Amino acid sequence: MIALLALAVNIPLGHHRQRFRKMTWRWWIMIHASIPLIIPLRIWLNTPAVCIPLFIGMAIAGQLIGSKWIPKR
Repeated sequence: MIALLALAVNIPLGHHRQRFRKMTWRWWIMIHASIPLIIPLRIWLNTPAVCIPLFIGMAIAGQLIGSKWIPKR
């Protein structure tokens, strides 16, 4: 459930990340904006630490999907 949430939250963030130049503070905010949501949820649900790479992978996948496969307006 947390992995799917990480994917879903990062798709729009990845899409908005396209607007900013790489390595600027706004670009970094778009990459890390989902962390304050995912970490407390992981702790609250008592998810084992072994699942953390899955959450990171799904967050990266969401960023890539949002930035590459959603057309710009």
